[in-house]
Parts: sequence; structure tokens; C-alpha cells
Amino acid sequence: MKGSRSMARLLDATAKGVYPIAPTPFTDRGDIDWASIDLMIDFYLRAKVHGLTILGLMGEAQKLSDSEAAELVRVVLRAIGGRRPVIVGVSNPGTSNLIALSRTAMTAGACGIMIAPLTGLKTEAQIASYFGEVIAALGPDIPVCYQDYPQSSQADISAGGFVKLVDAYPSIVMFKHEDCPGLKKLTAVRAACDGTARRRVSIFVGNGGLYVPQELHRGADGIMTGFAFPDVLVEVFELFQQGQREAAEDLFDLYLPVLRHEQQPGFGLPVRKEILRRRGAIKSAAVRAPGGSLDADDLAELDRLLVRLDARANASPGRMVRRA
Repeated sequence: MKGSRSMARLLDATAKGVYPIAPTPFTDRGDIDWASIDLMIDFYLRAKVHGLTILGLMGEAQKLSDSEAAELVRVVLRAIGGRRPVIVGVSNPGTSNLIALSRTAMTAGACGIMIAPLTGLKTEAQIASYFGEVIAALGPDIPVCYQDYPQSSQADISAGGFVKLVDAYPSIVMFKHEDCPGLKKLTAVRAACDGTARRRVSIFVGNGGLYVPQELHRGADGIMTGFAFPDVLVEVFELFQQGQREAAEDLFDLYLPVLRHEQQPGFGLPVRKEILRRRGAIKSAAVRAPGGSLDADDLAELDRLLVRLDARANASPGRMVRRA
């Protein structure tokens, strides 16, 4: 069966590459645009991504009903049909809702799930207790990516605290590093979980992609962010893997003004969705309420950024801006 459990390899510590966080496409009225799912999947496949992540913050997961989230998971996994591994964000204030969506995702063919600590947990002991309860309910066979994004969750964990979770729960196989500043934490986790001192975990990075070159230098295995040029991130990653680190950074620097523009709190999501719309990934840039939208000045500003990107990219030998 297309998108079935048998077609998907489970997430493990060997995961690497670019797993973009996909948007949830909406119509201008705020309904899920189911017709855009195939369009979006085709866009990411043409970008040659190594995997995909759905229902992250970029996917406006918190604005979906439980039934909408479950159906979106099923539709996306049918559309991708096992051609790439898919991680599903399942974080939810209700543990029973989290468990239900996790089981739906794995049955539909996901390779694993991503969980952030419950918002507002104050101590590492509380975080450990929460993950212990969740993983006990999930069972040991569902691979887990720990999302460390304290800017959103307000739940801080040290490198040592995360390593204790790795020791306690073998199903945690990936660390989504988004603490900021957090490069020292990344280095510490990579050194501790390197396959020698203890079992290895895969480390993917987010934070909008702002620090990708530094994170790759420090041992990150992959990139998981919603940047609207995932094809560029793929090339940056592959150049880095080939040892062409200066070329990788030069390419990254070329797109940095747009990447930085996308990172404005409360404003970046409409910008990203508008760029993705222009690149043919989705039909509408609509953000579900409550959410921002771009006015005429915002659109003109984006036009200028992309025109400058075109000019700089086309002035680089053998390079032009990827339209899709």
C-alpha cells in the first residue's frame, strides 16, 4: 500500500541531509488546501531533499484540530509514497493527543516523530519525567527526535541533561538543535554521543538556518528548517560533505539576506509562504488566523530582496537563482 509502514525505513542515528519543515498550505479562506499537497511534495522532490518534516512550527501545527492534523499526515504520506523519509511533529499539551497522532503517523508510514518538551517545564528533572511518561506510552519502537527549542517551549535542557535522556531512552535517536546561543551545546552533544563514549545520535539544526555553516563545522548531521530555498540548503550541505567548505559558505552567504529577512518573529512565516508561492510550491501564501499577512510595502520590500538576489546569483559563474 502506498505510504504504508512497510515502505518507510525507521529513523535512526545514521540520518543526515536536509529535511525541510514543510508549510501547511491553506486557502485564502483559511481551510487546508488539500489540492496543494501534491504540488508541495513535487517541489521538495525537485529540490532533492533527503527527507521531510511536517507539522513543525512552520507547519502551523498548533492551529490545526486533531482531526485535521491526522488527515494531513495521512495525505502527505500518501503523496510522498515512501520516496523520502518523513518526520512528523507531534508535540501537544495533551499526552493522549500526542500518542494518538504518533500512532497515526507511524501507521501511515512516517519514519519517526518529533517531540518538544511541554511548554514551561522548569527543571531538567521535570523534562526527564515528562519524556519518561511519553516514551512509556509510545513504547520503545517509535523513533523520537527531541526538539530543543527553548525560545518557544521555555524548557531549557543542558547538553548533560539531554545525554541522560539518551542513556535512559534508546528510542531517542535524533537531537533537533535550536537553542540560541547554542553552538557549545551542539559541540558537547556531538562529543558525548559520538558512537564511542556512548551510542551515537543524529543532530539536525534549525533556527531558520541562520547558523548552518558553523553548525556543520561543529558536527551537525543535517538541517531541518523552513527556509524557502531548500534546494540551496541541499547544495550547501552536499558541498560541505564533499569537503568544499569555502564553496558551501560562499553559496550560503549569497542567500543570507533573504534567510535573515525570513527570521523576523511574527513576520517570517508570511514571507516564507509568499516566496514558496512564487516558487510554485503552494498556491496561496495564506497563514491561518491568528497570523500575519504582507501589505503592499512588505511585498515591495520582498521584491527588492529577490531582485538583488537574482542579480548577485546571476553574476556568480555558473549560477542562477533556483525558481523551483
